[in-house]
Amino acid sequence: MESICGADCSNCGYGKNCGCKGCKETNGCPFGKQCFIAKYILTGGKENYEVFKKQLVDEINDLKIPGMPKITDLNPLNGTFVNLSYPLPNGKNVEFLDNNEIYLGNQVECEFNDGEIIRCFGIVANMNFILVSEYGANGADSEIVIFKRR
Repeated sequence: MESICGADCSNCGYGKNCGCKGCKETNGCPFGKQCFIAKYILTGGKENYEVFKKQLVDEINDLKIPGMPKITDLNPLNGTFVNLSYPLPNGKNVEFLDNNEIYLGNQVECEFNDGEIIRCFGIVANMNFILVSEYGANGADSEIVIFKRR
């Protein structure tokens, strides 16, 4: 499977199980929807995409979230890997992302971890929003830290 953005899709178990042919073969629609990263590259070029990604990294770092280390890169990720369930005040849990979308994201360990309790920050973004959440092992006890429209 080849990607337009340069991501290594060969290790994506989700894509293999869903019959994904890669975004190069599907013209940027690996899961039936247009990938915003592929669209960005196909219309504006790889250089403009890299500028956009750097701007997005700067926006995330400018949030200055306590305990979150500086973000240096964002990676293309399928929604199934980052679509956590968040508790609402009414007791229900809700997923906010689309499993068939591609997002830019990263995961970093919280700087306040004490060795016993390990918490991570998950960053997920696209052209329209930035979502930062905090969670434990395997996404347990997830909490939204910030959701910001762009």
